[in-house]
Amino acid sequence: MKHTLSVLVEDESGVLTRIAGLFARRGFNIESLAVGPAEQVGVSRITMVVPAEDKTIEQLTKQLYKLVNILRVQDITDVPCVERELMLLKVQTKGNKRSEILEIVQIFRARVVDLAENFLIIEVTGDPGKMIAIEQILTPFGITEIARTGKISLVRESKINTEFLRTFVK
Repeated sequence: MKHTLSVLVEDESGVLTRIAGLFARRGFNIESLAVGPAEQVGVSRITMVVPAEDKTIEQLTKQLYKLVNILRVQDITDVPCVERELMLLKVQTKGNKRSEILEIVQIFRARVVDLAENFLIIEVTGDPGKMIAIEQILTPFGITEIARTGKISLVRESKINTEFLRTFVK
């Protein structure tokens, strides 16, 4: 199972290296990683997606707390959250396919950020499922490059799980 960990750390050099080293020593892969300033000056938020079992995540959390500069570790996998990613796709637009691609871009509420004679660069933001969906739909047109950020996530204070609500809307 993939777990999403939100880690608050003191903004000091070497913190990310120590965290990555901890995961590497234990043979775990970090599938997605996003780091940036948090709400408090001098604190950064690291959001990681790690494929592991629940028990393993508990052990990794305990090990993370032993590292210097770790302020808080939270497994937010099963907590109602707002999740987002950013993806840039470079897509071929040979022939009369450009208008079809632009229609797909509109449907996904994405934007064209660069235009050339035979290529478009498309910016997509949204939840991870949206990233996968647009990539699959645009693949037949010829995606030549992809750059994708890691997942970022914040816990919903309303505690409402929108994924759960989607099961009722048809």
